[in-house]
Amino acid sequence: MSTSPADSVPSDDERDVNGPSFADLGIDDRILRAIADVGYESPSPIQAATIPPLLDGADVVGLAQTGTGKTAAFAIPILMGLQGSGKQPQALVLAPTRELAIQVAEAFQKYSVHMPGVHVLPIYGGQNYAVQLNGLKRGAQVVVGTPGRVIDHLERGTLDLTQLRYLVLDEADEMLKMGFQEDVERILRDTPEDKQVALFSATMPPVIRKISKQYLKDPTEITVKAKTSTNTNITQRWVLVSYQRKLDALTRILEVESFEAMIIFVRTKQATEELAEKLRARGYSAAAINGDIAQAQRERTIGQLKSGVLDILVATDVAARGLDVDRISHVVNYDIPHDTESYVHRIGRTGRAGRSGEALLFVAPRERRLLDAIERATRQQVTEMQLPSVEDVNAQRVQKFGDTITENLASANLPLFRKLIEDYEREHNIPLVDIAAALAVGSYDGDNFFMEPDPEPAPRRDRDRDRGPRDFDDRGPRERREGPSRHRQTGAELATYRIAVGKRHKVAPGAIVGAIANEGGLRRSDFGHISIRPDHSLVELPADLSDETLNALSRTRISGQLIQLQLDQGPPGFRSGTGGRNPRRDSRSEKPRYERRKPRA
Repeated sequence: MSTSPADSVPSDDERDVNGPSFADLGIDDRILRAIADVGYESPSPIQAATIPPLLDGADVVGLAQTGTGKTAAFAIPILMGLQGSGKQPQALVLAPTRELAIQVAEAFQKYSVHMPGVHVLPIYGGQNYAVQLNGLKRGAQVVVGTPGRVIDHLERGTLDLTQLRYLVLDEADEMLKMGFQEDVERILRDTPEDKQVALFSATMPPVIRKISKQYLKDPTEITVKAKTSTNTNITQRWVLVSYQRKLDALTRILEVESFEAMIIFVRTKQATEELAEKLRARGYSAAAINGDIAQAQRERTIGQLKSGVLDILVATDVAARGLDVDRISHVVNYDIPHDTESYVHRIGRTGRAGRSGEALLFVAPRERRLLDAIERATRQQVTEMQLPSVEDVNAQRVQKFGDTITENLASANLPLFRKLIEDYEREHNIPLVDIAAALAVGSYDGDNFFMEPDPEPAPRRDRDRDRGPRDFDDRGPRERREGPSRHRQTGAELATYRIAVGKRHKVAPGAIVGAIANEGGLRRSDFGHISIRPDHSLVELPADLSDETLNALSRTRISGQLIQLQLDQGPPGFRSGTGGRNPRRDSRSEKPRYERRKPRA
């Protein structure tokens, strides 16, 4: 079964009319309510093509990019197939990274919000074991995890998959690129044979085809490509900003960017009202539209946006369907969409009628992979921008203050007020400049006219003294560098770490990158040179790894072997009495606590 990609992005109306509704797919009423709460009105192509065969009990191989809506495509049938509220997992979803595992778990929780007794648990590297152990003891019908951490729990005996009925491999090609093939195949072998399996991948390399033939039973193959053409006259930019700083970031952009009208997209109905109220409190003419607003009020609000009475609209995806206002110069994705098609529809609200438009995207640190998916799907690079600085904002405020004076100098009422001020000057013998300043005080809040500088960040601990010399390469000792190593692309300072796996363990660079990135929450771009030796390997990583990351990596395994991460001390001649040990960990046990447990029978 395959669906063919269209040549261009369909309009909202075409998408709603031509495709089936969620109700047409035979979905449980409780899940339909949850879907409506999220704001989805009609299934995406991957959802329409995948949900029916999964509901019929078939194994599925889905070829689809991230952002096509595939999470709902497998989450909805799984939730409908759960039996009872037992504590043992009935469904396991494997994801390549902890960020994706968290997002998939959150999606399951949203779709099951009206299903009491359904518990979803994400398990991934970098999180405290106690949290995961407590969650497994309480019971979870759905477990979403990274392969390494799932294997770890299986070896500990803390994860029981004997009652498993569903297994999903999400972004299977990424898992294999990151070195998880052995773990994935082990999990497939060690789970019940009668389970239903769904495999999703952006590509179909031979190894994925091999796994599909070996572990899936006559799978239904579905190919869906995202319809993601974007308008070339829209400038797309993104900014890295944490959730807590979003409002501050938006305020700075509004102060510095010159815009005619703007639509800001958020995920929930409640968020539209809250954000619109906060913007009004800051002096902006903003209003919210969402699915709960009556049609008459919606039309009135859009009319105000068209006429210029209103400048900012805060909306959900559903509420903005069919919105066509030429004066919208900016679209802000305050909440990044999980569906690349939604991104294309959102930014299509600007750049209408041949005009140019600006699309801004707020990306939280853990949402970088969604940005990557948008760029891959649209085949366009979204340019990173820096938030306007305090100095930028203050300079703009001064500029606007001067522009207001210039504009008012042309007012027909100027003679009237000039006479009043001249009279006041003669009567009180006060300089004109002081009178003008007093009038400005009445119009502006002097205490808050200038934005305060950001607080100074806490000084970062100097790790240079913890780093030994780094002199090795596969070709023998190399010339010692003066000063720290720097990443070629990012310029970030790197340190060389030693891990206790090498050629005799049959490790490849991809396996090292995959395991360390997944467990430590790092990106591929964080890695520098990797040198694999007979019994160990040297890996260049950021010099400022946090204690939390180092602690997570201390429990990381590659090919079943603890990597025992430690700062490299250089060749023997340069070791200053540390014995090759990481001085930061001398006071700790050389093996994690769980390594000393008794083997299970």
